[in-house]
Amino acid sequence: MSDETLAELAEHILMRRPDEVLGTAVAFGELTVEATLPGIVPLIEFLRNDPSCRFSTLIDITAIDHPARPARFDVVYHLLSMYQNQRIRVKIKVREDELVPSLIGVFPAANWYEREIFDMFGIFFTGHPDLRRILTDYGFRGHPLRKDFPTTGYVEVRWNDLEKRVVYEPVNLVQEYRQFDFLSPWEGAKYVLPGDEKAPESKP
Repeated sequence: MSDETLAELAEHILMRRPDEVLGTAVAFGELTVEATLPGIVPLIEFLRNDPSCRFSTLIDITAIDHPARPARFDVVYHLLSMYQNQRIRVKIKVREDELVPSLIGVFPAANWYEREIFDMFGIFFTGHPDLRRILTDYGFRGHPLRKDFPTTGYVEVRWNDLEKRVVYEPVNLVQEYRQFDFLSPWEGAKYVLPGDEKAPESKP
């Protein structure tokens, strides 16, 4: 799809839904629309129903964590129009204490996507009929795709041969396993690959 066609689509969306669209951008042959949080459901409904859009297929919903930002999360919707042979990305910014309106009333397929985002990021969707974890265990602690979630997790799950059952134990790593002072797994070899050199220490 040409950038000119996508720019025309962006202008059409902006003209028809000015209160729900904060901005648009065309990059790498794709159109991204930034929407307001309260306007996400009516905007997606418009994109599905408008004759010039007809984005009838919800491809995916995902999220991105930006821990240093006041609006910590981006929730990202990917839609496909098989009628116009176009794709569109819609993004909203969400604070950690904000609730996102569920899209199930517009696209029932949003059900599991929203559950996955709740499970992995801890974002809540209002109006969702069954918002519970979908990938982790019921008693799982934390949300694994948040950037402040430890890579080791909080709990170790293993088979106990004596008890003949699965046991849950707190993760307990010795200190040396927490120290990583190398740039690549090849460090320590007899030769240094280009780009693997350590930066010289700055002198005061």
